[in-house]
Amino acid sequence: MSAAPAAGKAHRGTIHLEDGRVLARQEFAGEQFVLRIEAAKCAARATPGSFVHLACDADIPMRRPLSIMRADPRAGWIDILFKVIGTGLAALAERKVGDTLSVLGPIGHGFEPHPARPLTLLIGGGVGIPPMVFLAERLAARTDVKWQPLVLMGSEIPFPFDTRPSTILVPGMPDGVIAAMPLLDGLSVPSRLASKSGFPGCYDGFVTELADAWLRALPAQRLAEVEIFACGPTLMLEATARLARKYELPCQVSLEEFMACAVGGCAGCTVPVRTDEGPAMKRVCVDGPVFDAYAVFSASDRTDPRPTG
Repeated sequence: MSAAPAAGKAHRGTIHLEDGRVLARQEFAGEQFVLRIEAAKCAARATPGSFVHLACDADIPMRRPLSIMRADPRAGWIDILFKVIGTGLAALAERKVGDTLSVLGPIGHGFEPHPARPLTLLIGGGVGIPPMVFLAERLAARTDVKWQPLVLMGSEIPFPFDTRPSTILVPGMPDGVIAAMPLLDGLSVPSRLASKSGFPGCYDGFVTELADAWLRALPAQRLAEVEIFACGPTLMLEATARLARKYELPCQVSLEEFMACAVGGCAGCTVPVRTDEGPAMKRVCVDGPVFDAYAVFSASDRTDPRPTG
């Protein structure tokens, strides 16, 4: 039996097709939108890093893959954040409360935090912010380990939420960097924002530069507890991988690729990945979207500090 069919069988019974109902719609500057969708089957199985494949409009046959930002398995809803790019997402932005959407999901392997490194650094850029919010919320709710997430987010357009000064002190954070996401503050999860657009309270620079400044200020014993998680543009992920190598930290990244079927059949979203058996082509949809940063982004430094616990 070939590897592809075997891999496909692993996802049987975990990806659901259902009619979702729009429960709420928020619009933010920069043509950014958050939709809350009633999709009980998807919400029950969604994990940080997984995504949905949505039908945006009856007249647009191709679905769009969108990361899940939040999920409530008890209430049966998911939140998605997206920025309008192209006709499909423009049509999705026009959907109203009460409209029905065809939802396929949850899809993909998500993030896997390791208890040996409870100081989790979550880096999100632009439309890569949603998985970081989802992961932070889930970590804050876990009781198996004293997880300590810090969420850093970057954007060159206004953030898709109303920022405010944080109520949570973050040692080692540069002076004046105080802007935060209110949702995370409410969960007692510290967050900080970065932008080169001059937004009040934000770090003036790239989000990876802010991460570098924070890591540089950590004492050695705390640095040994850090694991990095990231989602965003490819250049940001490459910079994050370099940062992880600099400090010899484990790092997981969520990749974004164009995809047609999103369930592993078309193999249109494959990326080269280093494995123990050698180079391989992996599908972002079902083999990912989360991968080890060291396997995706090559470097002359082969330090590979991946935790086992």
